[in-house]
Amino acid sequence: MTTTAAPGLAGYQRQHLKGLAHDLKPVVQVGRAGVTDEVVAAVGQALLDHELIKVRLYDPEDKRKTAASLAARADAVLCGVVGHTVILYRRHPKAPKIKVPTRKAPGAAG
Repeated sequence: MTTTAAPGLAGYQRQHLKGLAHDLKPVVQVGRAGVTDEVVAAVGQALLDHELIKVRLYDPEDKRKTAASLAARADAVLCGVVGHTVILYRRHPKAPKIKVPTRKAPGAAG
């Protein structure tokens, strides 16, 4: 899942994003057909518009596998799965809105 558009995130960064997503409503729903090209396109557009989104899964056979597949196909980072809701993040390529926290390396001056 690590790409230039959606770099891998550390656990504390995922936790931060999950906290930001708490009050969000799902903007895309995955229906009985599963992760289709149309769903991936809708997720891609939603990520471009919002950076951090929730996606609702309709009765998936394996929600973690479905979530991982959706994240990979949408070139996004899977921040978490809560019930049947998936939290995805992809940094906007030109105008990022969300500041993801970083930690200094041990022993770094500053």
